Amino acid sequence: MKFTFSNNLMGMKPSEIRELNKMASTPGLISLGGGMPSPETFPKKDLEEIMDYVMDNYADLALQYGNTLGNEDSRKIIAEMLFKTEGFQTTSKNIIVNSGSQQGLYELAVVLANPGDTIITEEPTYVGAVSAFSANMLRMEGVDIDRHGMIVEKLEEKIKYLMSEGRKPRFIYVIPTFQNPTGYSMDENRRKNLIEISEKYEIPLVEDNPYGQLRYYGNPIKSIRAMKGGENTIYLGTFSKVMTPGLRLGYTVAPDEVMEKFNLIKQALDLATNSFSQYVALEYVRRGIIYRQIEENKRIYRVKRDRMIQALHDHMNGMAEWSEPEGGMFVWATMKEDIDTRAMIPQAIKNGVAYVSGQAFTTRNGQKKSMRLNFTFGTPDQLEEGIKRIKKTVNEHLGR
Repeated sequence: MKFTFSNNLMGMKPSEIRELNKMASTPGLISLGGGMPSPETFPKKDLEEIMDYVMDNYADLALQYGNTLGNEDSRKIIAEMLFKTEGFQTTSKNIIVNSGSQQGLYELAVVLANPGDTIITEEPTYVGAVSAFSANMLRMEGVDIDRHGMIVEKLEEKIKYLMSEGRKPRFIYVIPTFQNPTGYSMDENRRKNLIEISEKYEIPLVEDNPYGQLRYYGNPIKSIRAMKGGENTIYLGTFSKVMTPGLRLGYTVAPDEVMEKFNLIKQALDLATNSFSQYVALEYVRRGIIYRQIEENKRIYRVKRDRMIQALHDHMNGMAEWSEPEGGMFVWATMKEDIDTRAMIPQAIKNGVAYVSGQAFTTRNGQKKSMRLNFTFGTPDQLEEGIKRIKKTVNEHLGR
């Protein structure tokens, strides 16, 4: 039988990260590619105790179908957590619990835009966002970022240009804190300007904040949602980096009228997020374990971040430039020579190291000389050895 596939698939392509993750178990391969938390940060004993407690006390509810928006008590505890960690107030009715924040991105694309509509992202931007937006046939227009985040002057120029073409953007998507893939953070003034631009042109603003609690250096910057005027910002968060990714639990905060539409699309996707994970998260936050675990994660990741940065200084100085993020999970490295980092991947795999090329994160076929390096998954020694292997690969690629 010949199958005919939908037009929605035309703009989609396999994720380079998912393909690399298949190789992560290859003996001797050092993976700097995936955005995976380290298993040593998983609170196994705490979760085992909580799961037993859930089965003893909530089994009838935790094993049953749930509310589409999410369990009421879990949404209330998420609201309390956000007030404590991010400093903004919300209520359970403005929170939807998703099967990971990736589902939230997909819902966002369906609810706020139509196929063919234009949206604005950072350039480069998160590969999962590119996948979700491409799946809904949205046209992404990237605005350049520097070490202070999205360049808001270019954002306003882009908006004016697009509106002159009759392509008013349906929303602006940003990862302002420890951005994926670069690790850069948007400074406070730019965040304020971003809110002003959003209000001026009446374009919804979406803040994705999966890494905000993983700060190793410097002073915290308020989330956009917590700033004056940011109350209408749609906010995405996740438990993947501060509990465990395997439980697949994320959440979106949005105004009433938007939440109503999220509720509709969620019913079509999976009816409701799995109830068991929600009850686990409820106890995880209620008992305060999450705050203790965040500090432990920061202690472990700070060492790894420093080791990767030092390894880059020791082995790649003069060959590349790189970000030195104050938190998060990633370093963004750009080669000084004219190198296609995607074309170099097979050679890197042969040398026993994996990374993600910059082209996986582009909205306009750019970033060819760049690569994203993850420092949270490997051991410190593996991180240094991985950088050595990248140096070897670059030299071989250049015929040195």
